[in-house]
Amino acid sequence: MNSIIKLFGIQYPIIQGGMIWNSGYKLASAVSNAGGLGIIGAGSMYPEVLREHIQKCKKATNQPFGVNVPMLYPNVEEIMNIIVEEGVKIVFTSAGNPKTWTAFLKEKEITVVHVVSSSIFALKAQEAGVHAVVAEGFEAGGHNGREETTTLTLIPMVKQKINIPLIAAGGIATGRGMLAAMALGADGVQVGSRFAASVESSAHDKFKEVIVNVKEGDTQLTLKELAPVRLVKNKFYNDVQELYAKCATKEELVALLGRARAKRGMFEGDLVEGELEIGQIAGLITEIQPVKEIIDTMIAEFQQAQIEMGQFQF
Repeated sequence: MNSIIKLFGIQYPIIQGGMIWNSGYKLASAVSNAGGLGIIGAGSMYPEVLREHIQKCKKATNQPFGVNVPMLYPNVEEIMNIIVEEGVKIVFTSAGNPKTWTAFLKEKEITVVHVVSSSIFALKAQEAGVHAVVAEGFEAGGHNGREETTTLTLIPMVKQKINIPLIAAGGIATGRGMLAAMALGADGVQVGSRFAASVESSAHDKFKEVIVNVKEGDTQLTLKELAPVRLVKNKFYNDVQELYAKCATKEELVALLGRARAKRGMFEGDLVEGELEIGQIAGLITEIQPVKEIIDTMIAEFQQAQIEMGQFQF
């Protein structure tokens, strides 16, 4: 049996990314009900809001689901305690040292997965005792690596170093992409951008429309001095670039970013001044679909690609 399917008790080795402002209980439960692993994104939630989403998710699905916790956010201790109190069995940690919380979560019999952007950090996560890692390539939206290592090269490099299950992320939105990642050594895939543009995503409809209209080259990785994010090129992005042209300090970048810029863009639909995070693969996303349709299509494409590759001979 596939190690990711076995680890999480799911039907397909498809994990939904725990994206801020996109990954509420409606998206997480829909992915879990469709055979993948839904993830609630705690990064954009106050602790009590997270509790509410966990409780609603438990009512909306009887399948496994998890919570993603970016450890650079405040209130992490309170968030972890809520996760334990609410009986969540799967936690994805990111943006921090996996040693900080892995032992605590494992003591509570919680499956722990850590998100990394390099083989060095994958090894550290394995040494910290996590059950699996997500290796996220440069193509991804949201917070990713400063090294700009692409998924195509990152997955085999990480595979060489670790002996725990490996989930590929970054630039995967189709069944063919899923097969390619698994051919490179991944045991499963994490999908973000494709689910951001789903009916059940908690993102603003205006942001979903932006995603389906993004073309090749319309996004750029930036703000490495703070936390690297891939942004759609809008006015806010242009303001960032103008500041860079003036040799901006880190403090000046922080001042421009301000507070709640991502919420303003992705959740409230301000397409001018908001921060619009999305992966390069958005160039392949052309419609807003229900989650079940997305997953069914991915699996059908995956199986068709398997057949085609099986017939391919030199």
